[in-house]
Amino acid sequence: MRRILIILVISLLVLPGLFAAGEKDTATEENKVQEMVIGIVTVPGSAQFVAAEKFKELVEERSNGRFVFDIQHSASLGSESSIIQQVQMGTVDVAVITTGPVGNISKLANALSLPFLFKSNEQADEILDGPLGQEILDSLSAFGLKGLAFSENGFRNLTNNKIEVHTVADVEGLKIRTMEAPLQVKIWRMLGANPTPMAWPINTELAQGTIDGQENPLWVIDKYKIFEVQKYMSMTRHVYSSHIDMMNLKTFENLSSADQDMFVSSMREAAAYQRGLNRDSNAEYMANIVANGMIVDETPDVNSFRGMVVDIYEDSKKDIGADFVTRLLEAVK
Repeated sequence: MRRILIILVISLLVLPGLFAAGEKDTATEENKVQEMVIGIVTVPGSAQFVAAEKFKELVEERSNGRFVFDIQHSASLGSESSIIQQVQMGTVDVAVITTGPVGNISKLANALSLPFLFKSNEQADEILDGPLGQEILDSLSAFGLKGLAFSENGFRNLTNNKIEVHTVADVEGLKIRTMEAPLQVKIWRMLGANPTPMAWPINTELAQGTIDGQENPLWVIDKYKIFEVQKYMSMTRHVYSSHIDMMNLKTFENLSSADQDMFVSSMREAAAYQRGLNRDSNAEYMANIVANGMIVDETPDVNSFRGMVVDIYEDSKKDIGADFVTRLLEAVK
């Protein structure tokens, strides 16, 4: 009897301590700081950086500092294709990647690189923020990635150092740098150019004449001072280029349900913020480009370009999927 009483007393003394320890461990786990890496290929102030920085700000604030982010920029982690692989492996947690390279792993993502697909920013937003855009984001899960949102690169325009390009005939034989994406190479080959896939940045290659030209949105031409190594720009707006904001799928799935919702909503908010800022700045970009001596054709014969790539829509159904491409083309009519 005495032995039983002793055991009971010891239990009463020990158990509260155990419960307290358990509570402390739980509290420690809940307040544990998780460090994450965001990978982008461009410099501070770029479209990718703006989206990444806003996402970082929102999640760090909303999580009360439980998540902190290190933005690795300026291609410090390699090309966009390399960064995608690092996200898949989990050595990079989050990335903001141009759609073109993402199309190398997701057929549906490749659809967004079709030429002259979107007629306006508003139409692009409607599609990307809707069911078709969500299908593209969801398609990334098969490759170990979680698609969070679409931020913006912008409508791409052609620059070169050889000739004023007004019609597609002027493109003949130009050596044009493209993204490392087969569909982009195919488009420029159909337009009569000599497409040359290269990782970004390319200022040295442009300055040395290794390539004649390149194609990118206004912010890129301004931010990277393409006007210092290129003479002519044509506002072809041949592709609306989005960014796919993604993270490692397992890392996302290991988050609590509440944190998953926070990550998705924060990236969507960051993407909307970045799109608006990018568009509001286009007039300023253009003014600076012209002020720095670039000769700009603001009204090239875009129909001559469209006529050369009309077959690509039907061809893409074989590579991307007839059902998805048909629904996408119907939605953008």
